[in-house]
Amino acid sequence: MPTTMRQKLLVEIYRTRKELEQAAAASILRAMRMATGERGTFALVLSGGKTPREVYELLGRESVRQELDWNGAHIFFADERAVPPEDPQSNFGMIDRVFLSHISIPRENVHRIRGELDPASAADAYERELRTVFRQHSVIFDLVLLGLGEDGHTASLFPGTGVVKEQDFMVRAVLVPRLSSWRITLTLPALNSARETMFLVAGKKKATMVQRALSADSPDNEIPATCVKPVGKKIRWMLDENAAMMIKTTPGLTVERQK
Repeated sequence: MPTTMRQKLLVEIYRTRKELEQAAAASILRAMRMATGERGTFALVLSGGKTPREVYELLGRESVRQELDWNGAHIFFADERAVPPEDPQSNFGMIDRVFLSHISIPRENVHRIRGELDPASAADAYERELRTVFRQHSVIFDLVLLGLGEDGHTASLFPGTGVVKEQDFMVRAVLVPRLSSWRITLTLPALNSARETMFLVAGKKKATMVQRALSADSPDNEIPATCVKPVGKKIRWMLDENAAMMIKTTPGLTVERQK
């Protein structure tokens, strides 16, 4: 994915992980209000992981859920492991337990990846579902929430796997050799169809990769997170101080420390 211009990135740094999680939850709610106010619907993509789990728990709290009407929201998933929803490793299972089961959202508006199927069949089924829901729309998601692995992966786009180069399909199954596991993941054509993308990263272990990703001059398949370049052109990186400890000044990078 060559490019001649470096995309401008907004980086928000929060003093603590708790403040980061609270800000992320508030950002999701704000995006939902805006989207439903303008278009009547809100298409949100969620990712698994420890940091977003706390965000989902905040969104599922009674004081928050009573403020909102989730009837116009549609929930999608960035990736899933090849396991049934009741498996402890299931992204959907975790998100359903801490968030979705606590809000009044029509179950038909929750579009899960069926990890209990054969991986290729699960990917094909999710591809069909996306194409059915969105038809010919070029921008399909309002907000995509992503994380960053220590190896630079996001969703289940891992370095060294062919799925990073996928340009035709929105969903693919991928075998991750170092994990000896199959994943079903949204690909770049799907992730890059978002109006807004939000990377949520916390912890010292991510600091080196955060710096590498934010300093990349162009998309790098060895750091798949750098290949996420949505058509909406709005990318926010939300970090805690630990994840941001190695950030250096780079052209095109706007850094805002939150007080």
